[in-house]
Amino acid sequence: MAAITAKKKMETENRFIAINSGKDIILALQHLIAMFGATVLVPMLTGLNPSVALFSAGVGTLLFHLVTGGTVPVFLGSSFAFIAVINIVKEANGGDLAYAQGGILVAGLLYVLASFAVKKIKYETIKKILPSYVVGPMIMVIGLTLVPTAYGMAQGNLILASVTLLTALGINLFGKGMLKQMSIITAVAVGYILSLILGQVDTTIITSAALVEMPAFTFPKFSVSAILTIAPVVLAVFMEHVGDITTNGQVVGKDFIKKPGLHRTLLGDGLATAFAALIGGPANTTYGENTGVLAITKNYSPQLLRLAAVFAVVLAFVGKLGGTLRSIPTPVMGGISIILFSMIALIGLKTIRKAYEDKEVKVELKTVVTAAAILIIGLAPTYLPAEVASIFSVKITEAISLSGLSLAAIAGIILNTIFGFAGRK
Repeated sequence: MAAITAKKKMETENRFIAINSGKDIILALQHLIAMFGATVLVPMLTGLNPSVALFSAGVGTLLFHLVTGGTVPVFLGSSFAFIAVINIVKEANGGDLAYAQGGILVAGLLYVLASFAVKKIKYETIKKILPSYVVGPMIMVIGLTLVPTAYGMAQGNLILASVTLLTALGINLFGKGMLKQMSIITAVAVGYILSLILGQVDTTIITSAALVEMPAFTFPKFSVSAILTIAPVVLAVFMEHVGDITTNGQVVGKDFIKKPGLHRTLLGDGLATAFAALIGGPANTTYGENTGVLAITKNYSPQLLRLAAVFAVVLAFVGKLGGTLRSIPTPVMGGISIILFSMIALIGLKTIRKAYEDKEVKVELKTVVTAAAILIIGLAPTYLPAEVASIFSVKITEAISLSGLSLAAIAGIILNTIFGFAGRK
């Protein structure tokens, strides 16, 4: 009997998409809710269609899981790195976003080419390039850079944000079993109910939405100027991808850089971004919110993420459900985002501490200088005055410059390499 049960469990785990219980549906929806705000925010800031963004995020996530063998618990969302260049191309072409789509498509294909190049690099070489004292600070930068954004979302109504945040914290500290696993969706529900009571929910978003509606798919157009404006952003999102995939692995307790391999995760991102561009969606990328949800709920099953992706695709066509999610007040999402992003920063700190406890690295000049450089360069655009932060940036074109996490990661890798060569003499 035990053997039969184990066999059935294995068969279920091997399915690409499976619903074992009602609990799976709730947990998948919880993940989607956590990802929803940022996923639709990018199209709202650029003029792209939110329903198309949701559809492309769902399909892109499924493509990612197919490419990576369904082993990495990732949900792809709209990339914030492309917002500025999309708006530049949009303005240059009289508001026509199709040319921005063309640039995003090329960027996705460059990602695919990068994955083929990375495949040629040995795992041991990647680990030497990205030791714990480089990866840990990169993870901290991801979290600490996002915290002010979450606080900005919360400022619209600090009462709603605080109630949502404290509910999530309380459940995580004192809750048990399934309640603890559903802390995010429970906290958002509490915040939403309070919002309804206080009259802070715009219900017209729900009532005006059609029950079923077709997302406004569009096809890309191409111009050299649009491609040259958008494609270089790949330099930035490449380093963000490395940080997010590493963080994801640190939370789950697996090394996804080794298996399925960085080349496969890059390929997944590239294909997802190219697909999104083909239908009118923003570039897709691995997400900090995703890692935060994993860290809080301790639900690491990739099947749940794939189920969430299916729900995203369905919601793109169901106007009423999508309208309900869009009606969640920004402060409520801000309150929950504060805890998600703070968890990421803590994961980075734990990564460094564990490396020292396991004696993988020593406290010495090269580790301290490298980690400090990553933190200072990475956090400069967020926490320092603009005139000071501009020192920590490298201009590539008139529209694009490397700064923040992207430049910090490159600086950390270069410093680590220099110290490595110096240590051999």
